[in-house]
Amino acid sequence: MRSSDRNSGGNRNPRGGGGDRRGGERRGDGRGRGDEAQPRKSKPRPEERRYDVGTTGQSGANKPGGMPRTKPDSNRPTGNRGRKPAPARPRELDAQIEERNRERHSKPKLNLPKTFPGAEQEGERLQKVLARAGMGSRRACEELIEQRRVEVNGRIVTEQGLRVDTDKDEVKVDGLTVATQSYLFFALNKPAGVVSTMEDPDGRQCLGDYVTNRETRLFHVGRLDTETEGLILLTNHGELAHRLTHPRYGVKKTYLAAIQGPLPRDLGKQLKNGIELEDGWARADHFRVVQNTGKNYLVEVTLHEGRKHIVRRMLSEAGFPVDKLVRTSFGPIPLGDQKSGWLRRLTNTEVGMLMQEVDL
Repeated sequence: MRSSDRNSGGNRNPRGGGGDRRGGERRGDGRGRGDEAQPRKSKPRPEERRYDVGTTGQSGANKPGGMPRTKPDSNRPTGNRGRKPAPARPRELDAQIEERNRERHSKPKLNLPKTFPGAEQEGERLQKVLARAGMGSRRACEELIEQRRVEVNGRIVTEQGLRVDTDKDEVKVDGLTVATQSYLFFALNKPAGVVSTMEDPDGRQCLGDYVTNRETRLFHVGRLDTETEGLILLTNHGELAHRLTHPRYGVKKTYLAAIQGPLPRDLGKQLKNGIELEDGWARADHFRVVQNTGKNYLVEVTLHEGRKHIVRRMLSEAGFPVDKLVRTSFGPIPLGDQKSGWLRRLTNTEVGMLMQEVDL
């Protein structure tokens, strides 16, 4: 029994014909012994698989130890069990996916705060410049901008955040130029006997003695006679100093002169009509008597010329030598109650009025 069963069950013997048939199926062409044998639908071999179709992740060819991509044979069976292979992804889709990935991983566009045109340039914030120029705190300067009282280069500023170049831009508040640059402006009540120079080789007292301990070099605007006292301006703004003393701009200066009378009634008319001097005619813009005590007269003379000893020579030529002369104003800047020998810094409003006087 056992031997017959063993002989009749030849298909159970791994060495039998069945084993040969299976061995034939393992051939590379997927066929049996004969060419008429049908291919067996089985799991595709690694070299027959397509790793570049229908996948978005890492393909087998890109994995460590993976098989290289090969173009499959259309006659070979695949693991899709009768299904058609998935079409290859078009290049346009790959380009779209790549573009999306770039946009996703690229740096986001910075949403910069809204600024005035030119904010990308170098400079300082406008409210900081105004605060340094003495217009108040930064908050107060921001309120000036909100009130549309500030203009830069002739244009009214309506928004915060503007940056200005203090060496190039012109800043005005209420129509007056602001000294935004690192310029200094001083008013000195010069005493009598002080020479109108910053240094004196003879060792006499001069204007430079009143501005010591200053890091910035200053120079005087115009001159006063050694025996004349009163207001004289000191600055390091060369263009302003030049225009204030140039006859073209006609900046008026006012003097108080002590003379001896009696005075004729037409003295003011004579001075306004002009007095002939050695270097030409000189005319006063204004004349009035301020005080009269007996023969002592205190008169006020205003003129826009700046020739040497001009007031003394005019009154002396008219027959009234000057005993004492004081300059009480220079353009819009008054001497006021400033004591003799005192130095004070001009306010920003005063600097603005000076610049307006000479079209700066």
